[in-house]
Amino acid sequence: MKPINTALCSFGMSGLLFHAPFVNTNKGFNLYGVLERTKNLAQEKYSKIKTFRTLESLLKDDNIELVILNTPNITHYNFAKQIIQSGKHLVVEKPFTTSVEEADELIQLAKVNNVKMAVFHNRRWDSDFLTVKKIVDNNTLGDIVEAEFHYDRFDPELSYKVHKETPTEGVGSLYDLGSHIIDQTLVLFGKPKAIFANIDSFREQSKVADYFDVKLFYSNHKVTLKSSYFVKQPIPSYIIHGKKGSFLKSKADVQEAELQRGISPDVKNWGIEPASGQGLLNTQKENVSVKEYITSEAGNYMVFYDKIYESIRNDKPLPVSAEEGKAVIEIIEAALKSNTERRIIDL
Repeated sequence: MKPINTALCSFGMSGLLFHAPFVNTNKGFNLYGVLERTKNLAQEKYSKIKTFRTLESLLKDDNIELVILNTPNITHYNFAKQIIQSGKHLVVEKPFTTSVEEADELIQLAKVNNVKMAVFHNRRWDSDFLTVKKIVDNNTLGDIVEAEFHYDRFDPELSYKVHKETPTEGVGSLYDLGSHIIDQTLVLFGKPKAIFANIDSFREQSKVADYFDVKLFYSNHKVTLKSSYFVKQPIPSYIIHGKKGSFLKSKADVQEAELQRGISPDVKNWGIEPASGQGLLNTQKENVSVKEYITSEAGNYMVFYDKIYESIRNDKPLPVSAEEGKAVIEIIEAALKSNTERRIIDL
C-alpha cells in the first residue's frame, strides 16, 4: 500500500476534528502538510507535519497528491480552481460551492486535468442516518408518505467566526447545516420535483439566515427539512411515516463528541451510539400495533477516506462525487429563489 501524501488547507475545527485524525490513522494516507498562515497548531499536534504559509507554496510541493479544501465556503471555488490546475486531487468540504455555475466549471476543469474531486458530505456515515437508511432501504415502512428531517440547535449567540456571520454568498444555516440533510434526502429519495422554502433569522442582530423550513415535493411523498437555532428541547431528528408504520430517530451519532475528547477514530467500538439513542419503530402486524427499539448502525467517517484511497489508487468510484455535491447546491439555490419569490419552484 502506497500512502497518499495529503495536505490540509486549514487547521480550525474542520481540520482538527474531521480530517487530520482520519488521515493520520488511515494507513492509506500520510498527513504531510497543512496551510497555516501565522500559527503552528498542526505542528504542535503532529510533529512531522510540514507547515505552509501560502496556498501557492503548498501547491508547488510535488510530494503532495491530495489536498483537503476545508476553508470558508466563499473560498471553495477559487481555491479549488487553483488546486485542480496544479494537478492535485482534492476533497472539498461541504457545501461544494456557493452556486451551480461555480460547480459546473470546477467539474469540467477537473475532467480536463484528470483530477479526482470529492465533496466531504461526511454525515452520510452518521450512525443515525445509516440506521434511517437501513429502515428505508429494507422497505420496513412500506411506501413512504412523509419524512421530516431536523438539524436543530440552541445557540442564540452570534458565532465568533466573523466569516460565518458576514452576509456573503454561501453563508447561513441553509448552506452550513442544510447541506447535510439535503444530501441525506437526495441519497434516500433522489431529486424532488419541486420545492418551497421559508428562510429567516431570529438571533438578535443576526445578518445571516439561522432558520429554514424547506418543503420537497416528490411524486408520491413529501419531505420537510427544518433547522432552528432556538430549539432548547430536541425532538426526533428523523421522522418517517410510511403505509406500514413510522420510524422516529434522534440525532445520536457520537463521532464528533468523541473527536472533541481526543479519541482516535481507530479505537475499538468507534461510532457506537448509546442504547438511549435507539430509534422507535411502530408498525402494524396482523392488525396489531407493534413498537420496538431498533439497534443503531455504527457510524464511521473513515469509510469516506477508505473510498478516497480506492478512487485515487485503484480508480474506484468516489465516496461523494462532485456531481452529487452540485445536486445539493441546486436544491439550495432553488430554496433561496423560492424564499425570495414566495412561491413553489419546479425543478
